[in-house]
Amino acid sequence: MTEGKVKIKVSHLGKKFGSLQALSDINLEVHEKEIVSLIGPSGSGKSTLCRCIHGLETPDEGEVYIDGEKMDPSNKAEYARQRAKMGFVFQHFNLFRNKTVLENCMLAQTTVAHRTPQEAEDTAMKYLDRVGLAGKRDSYPSKLSGGQQQRVAIARALCMDPQVMLFDEPTSALDPEMIKEVLDVMKELGASGMTMIVVTHEMGFARKVGDRVVFLDGGKIIEENESEAFFAHPQTERAQSFLSKIFYD
Repeated sequence: MTEGKVKIKVSHLGKKFGSLQALSDINLEVHEKEIVSLIGPSGSGKSTLCRCIHGLETPDEGEVYIDGEKMDPSNKAEYARQRAKMGFVFQHFNLFRNKTVLENCMLAQTTVAHRTPQEAEDTAMKYLDRVGLAGKRDSYPSKLSGGQQQRVAIARALCMDPQVMLFDEPTSALDPEMIKEVLDVMKELGASGMTMIVVTHEMGFARKVGDRVVFLDGGKIIEENESEAFFAHPQTERAQSFLSKIFYD
């Protein structure tokens, strides 16, 4: 497991949607430069946990800390500063269809970070080049493949200089041929030292790239371990059953 200071801490987190208990008593620590994969069956609470960490959902119980600071939605200015430390990549890209690739990557920089247009463009081009899409700067999302759109979404998040990147099933909306190009960008990002929390169904990525696996079911953490140990020797019957349905002869 990657050692370092605790970057994200989740303490006794609970979240309900109506009568549905989506998350129950979640406790989790993510260390600096660590890649943590959240896996489990559909409806297990993975995406909800990711969204609660970032502040896209407000927990009903418990706390989220970043760099040892409690995130408090009631303090709007401080909350915005804390959330800005985290980039979020959605399943369905969430690009503005009426804006070019470059404009998508510049918008938050100029409106939220208050950078000059030139600063925003320079930063956008740096990250578009990093994800291999500098040549698509003037294209609109409709002219891009799904894999290209997701790489633009990653570049857009990186433009805000996050310290942590959260990915919510970033490849699940992609055709199989496009998945590798997105995973390769994520792999490079992790290798560069970015702290990452990844909700994923890509077990190969979780095993080979991730440092640690957190397995959820029914809104609870059932098991967590270093990635290779989890896949080689799952400790709980539920994890064993889950993996047996994914890896078959």
